Amino acid sequence: MEKIRKHFIFHGYVQGVGFRFRAYRATESRGITGWVRNCYDGSVEMEAEGNPRDIEDMLVALEKNQWASIESISEREIPLENTSSFSIRDY
Repeated sequence: MEKIRKHFIFHGYVQGVGFRFRAYRATESRGITGWVRNCYDGSVEMEAEGNPRDIEDMLVALEKNQWASIESISEREIPLENTSSFSIRDY
């Protein structure tokens, strides 16, 4: 299956609740690469690269997080970067 790369911004109660760590775990188990970081406005930004099904499954896993509360997700497809890992970044 062909890979895609998506840029996400998660809005809601997503900082201070382990959201980035859970994102890391959700991507690691699905072979998704990219990064995630907190933003100064309280949102969380992520780029994820992998097959579309795995990215959708990752989003479902993040939405089931019992501590975070995602109010909305902005997403757009972006060019592939062929990264080899997923990382948690600082601001």
